[in-house]
Amino acid sequence: IIPDLNAGIPASAKVSFARFAGADASYWFYDADFVLRRVNDIRRKTLSDMEHPEEIDSLLTSRNSLLTDLSESRIFTLRDNLPERPAEVNVKFSTAPQPKFNKNFEMLADDMVRNALRGYDTYILSENKAQVERLENIFHQIGRGQAVVRSLSTTLHEGFVDNDLKLCLYTDHQIFDRYQRYRINGEIRRDEQMTVAELNQLRPGDYVVHIDHGVGRFDGLVKIAAGDGRMQEAIKLVYKDGDVLFVNVHSLHRISRYKSGDGEPPKVYKLGNGAWQKLKNATKKAVKDISRELIALYAKRKASKGFAFSHDSYLQHELEASFRWEDTPDQQSATAAVKKDMESDQPMDRLVCGDVGFGKTEVAIRAAFKAAVDGKQVAVLVPTTILALQHYRSFTERLRDFPVRVEYINRTKSAKEVNRIREELASGRIDILIGTHKMLGKQIVFRDLGLLIIDEEQKFGVAAKEKLTQMSVSVDTLTLTATPIPRTLQFSLMGSRDLSVISTPPPNRQPILTESHAFSEEIIRDAIEAELARGGQVYFVHNRVEDLVTLQGLITRLCPKARVAVGHGKMPAEQLEKLIMDFIYGEFDVLVSTTIVENGIDIPNANTIIVDNAQNFGLSDLHQLRGRVGRSNQKAYCYLLSPPEEMLSSDARRRLRAIEEFSDLGSGFNIAMQDLDIRGAGNLLGAEQSGFIADIGFETYQKIMNEAVAELRAEGLHVPGLSDDEQEVVEQMRFIDDAHIDIEVEAALPDAYVAQQAERLKLYRELDSTKDEEALQAFESRLADRFGPLPRAAKELLNVVRLRWEAIRLGMERVKVKNGLMIVHFVGEENSPFYKSEAFMTLLQRVTKHPDRFVLKQHNNSLAMTVRNVKDVEDAYKTLQQL
Repeated sequence: IIPDLNAGIPASAKVSFARFAGADASYWFYDADFVLRRVNDIRRKTLSDMEHPEEIDSLLTSRNSLLTDLSESRIFTLRDNLPERPAEVNVKFSTAPQPKFNKNFEMLADDMVRNALRGYDTYILSENKAQVERLENIFHQIGRGQAVVRSLSTTLHEGFVDNDLKLCLYTDHQIFDRYQRYRINGEIRRDEQMTVAELNQLRPGDYVVHIDHGVGRFDGLVKIAAGDGRMQEAIKLVYKDGDVLFVNVHSLHRISRYKSGDGEPPKVYKLGNGAWQKLKNATKKAVKDISRELIALYAKRKASKGFAFSHDSYLQHELEASFRWEDTPDQQSATAAVKKDMESDQPMDRLVCGDVGFGKTEVAIRAAFKAAVDGKQVAVLVPTTILALQHYRSFTERLRDFPVRVEYINRTKSAKEVNRIREELASGRIDILIGTHKMLGKQIVFRDLGLLIIDEEQKFGVAAKEKLTQMSVSVDTLTLTATPIPRTLQFSLMGSRDLSVISTPPPNRQPILTESHAFSEEIIRDAIEAELARGGQVYFVHNRVEDLVTLQGLITRLCPKARVAVGHGKMPAEQLEKLIMDFIYGEFDVLVSTTIVENGIDIPNANTIIVDNAQNFGLSDLHQLRGRVGRSNQKAYCYLLSPPEEMLSSDARRRLRAIEEFSDLGSGFNIAMQDLDIRGAGNLLGAEQSGFIADIGFETYQKIMNEAVAELRAEGLHVPGLSDDEQEVVEQMRFIDDAHIDIEVEAALPDAYVAQQAERLKLYRELDSTKDEEALQAFESRLADRFGPLPRAAKELLNVVRLRWEAIRLGMERVKVKNGLMIVHFVGEENSPFYKSEAFMTLLQRVTKHPDRFVLKQHNNSLAMTVRNVKDVEDAYKTLQQL
């Protein structure tokens, strides 16, 4: 114990436990002798390093001093190993740890039967009913049905045998060699948002698009001399005929990596010949109609009022505390974002993108419970019968201790059951309804729907989505997906939907080894036999029902010991459900099926999947199928079988290469981006392709679309059909999307601070994508943590970002800070509605009160303002902040 010198204890005083803890304190030790030896070890080490050894007693106690301090106190120790203080009372527990069965279920069953004969009671502790059912199933399989399984719906860290009570308490996670609870050591700080820039790091030679100058080649970071002789860092771009363009790091957001749908090299432009501007204008003209619709949608969403859910109740805290695993950092962020959206009075429209098995369902369960606690009903829409059943099991298991009623509806339900559910739903007796397309029928009526959860949106057709749009006009909507379709991803990236990405894998999860091969019986045999040798199970996916029985015969011939079953969506619903449950309980080894297993099957023991004719599947389908394996801490394998490569189309080859390349944990978002790359984004609000993305690249298409929105706004856009409130939202949108900043001081990350050029470029891109002060402070904190205190040039760089934000907010297209002056140029279009906006009127009122500091004047048909007494960039942005 180190004394608090401010509390009046002199430094010369001896450290005394009694002084701090009091004479009535009791001390508990697991191994008291070890603790006291350790005290002396630390004391000796500290003494050897001290300049004034005589001060040791004021800093550290010793074994003898500690024993003296504790002489009047009660000491409890689990080992009687303290010679100076022998125990007065010994309490002996006649217990033993749970035996290690190492998944030897014959040994476990024999042990349980032997215990029963000795008069011992054996209980299996498990919070998962399915685990107990699985154990019973295994005992019957191995001919040990006489072992009676009694279970308790609770768990401990470790099981034990109590010989006095004749009681054996065994835990399911020890029996199955699994962890009862994961722990994450150390928080990994991650940003809520994931940008396209982070996924597409630039390398020299890559094609890039400058929004003003077109497609060129990236040639790295270089140092160039500014007009006043200072050296500045800039991006070097090379255009046709060797033309070179240097781009200041403050304008990095005007550059994007070229991405299109066809994989062909783009046309490189010549600087200054006008061809790029013509293409850009043509594209802008074509997307203006789309932009009008986009503005209308955005405005309707922002202006409409939804239900504001109350803050977390004690029940919500209890539910989240009962989660069996430790939340990953991304899960925590996504949950917090969803709850914040729900507590707002604007309808939520959030996409949670995360790999299969990364915890999206838990986020949905918490959101559904939050809605149910506030008396609102929840609809959970899923694409398949199996996923409905899986979600029903997950929701029921998590919410069984809470006053929430969960039901599900799919084609396995009889007409009588469906009628009962309809009546109870309409009367409000069902809180959460999970269902397939059947839930979208006119007969299904909610009494008070408050939250719509859509799982795997890409599986629903156009008609279903139109029905969903009608359902969710003022209802909070939460969409869950591992690989969003291009249109969904594009909407989210453009900010028309909120986006949370869960990319942190659970601890002990391993990447799935993915290999692409030409069809081969040898590969099939080796893959299945290797999985069966380690006691696992195998999926074999082939998407033609007519061929499944033939493939079952092939696998039986190749692997005679394997128990093989066939499943597909044309089977009767009850038979299919029984088949899946039998596979879960280990009744057979290989499931030959169509893509019915793509969603909702969670079998940790199945860790090999073979996909036949993989060239016929989309990227997201392949990623979803691969996600059926690797859901435990076992190494998992995915084999993609296809005809020889020369028989495949270029898109099919790209898909197979992409799925092999992106096999790391949390790569679903990367795969969605690759899907967007291969297929193109298309018209965002319709079915037809835009036709422009191949020419200008995806990110530039986004930027031109944003410019089109700004121009429509400058034209005084009035969207037909919008209410006054919705039109006001349109009017309040920003009048410009970018501002050019010109300063005389150095604002960069110096070479001496961040030595590697690639790392500096990555940091510049990350800084350029920050959107608010909180994100900027987090960036600054990470920078200081990695590289040390920020030099002045780096601080000025952050201030330039702040200055640009303020300039954009105030409609300033250019800002120059030099020689104690700041010169700003407002929106260049003199007829812009900006000059009639409330923001501009407020600014005018404030600057006219201080004519000695702010001077307004007309300059080349646009308005400019000079601000005096501006010391530096920080002073400049603080000045604009006050306006």
